[in-house]
Amino acid sequence: QSGETADTLAAIREAKLRGARTVGLVNVVGSTIAREVDGGIYLHAGPEVGVASTKAFTSQVAALALVTLRIARLRNLSILQGRQFIQALHALPGQIQQILDRSAEVERIAERFTEATNALYLGRGVNFPVALEGALKLKEISYIHAEGYPAAEMKHGPIALIDENMPVVFIAPRDAVHSKIVSNIEEVKARGGKVIALMTEGDGELERLADAHFTIPQTLDLLTPILTIVPLQLFSYYVAVRRGCNVDQPRNLAKSVTVE
Repeated sequence: QSGETADTLAAIREAKLRGARTVGLVNVVGSTIAREVDGGIYLHAGPEVGVASTKAFTSQVAALALVTLRIARLRNLSILQGRQFIQALHALPGQIQQILDRSAEVERIAERFTEATNALYLGRGVNFPVALEGALKLKEISYIHAEGYPAAEMKHGPIALIDENMPVVFIAPRDAVHSKIVSNIEEVKARGGKVIALMTEGDGELERLADAHFTIPQTLDLLTPILTIVPLQLFSYYVAVRRGCNVDQPRNLAKSVTVE
């Protein structure tokens, strides 16, 4: 938990009253949540300087991936599949560095959308939470209204907002639902929306469709959130800087909320 909240603590205590065992993913050793839960994992991501948390998200996803791997091996995941998963995890730091080395590309995209007043983030499957996190970061530090939605639910509301002034960010790696998200992108383009595509290297189809794009290295489908969130956080940072916002201390936000 990147910020200790009254709601989180209340949920933990309620679960324990009902006899449930609680597990916490905690960055700060000895924090309140670490003392309250029955067990857990320390992320050891280091201090988060800015109010808007970034690296805690990546660390949490990585930790949960390891928990998932352990449970899967206890059930029916083969040794070979487990090794492939570990190899993909080991490759992630180098792949993240490749993304960071190309941050100037993200900055150029941000320059084009600095004046936007609204933005929509869409993703499917494991990348729907990435859409939520990407929208949250843009909202928190640049003060642009942004919302994350499951791409499959685009027609249930968000599609009515799309026009030539609405940037729509698609988290669209080449995974099991790639063809479906391409269809969503085509729908947005048909309505004049401006598409920013976050896609896997070598995806020529999306490169042609998108108004702006950024590529990430290939990895396992379940690990794509660790790569897709980095350029989205960079995008929020560069938009905020160009708008003259204080990215480390956004207005009205507190690092830790301990009251209801």
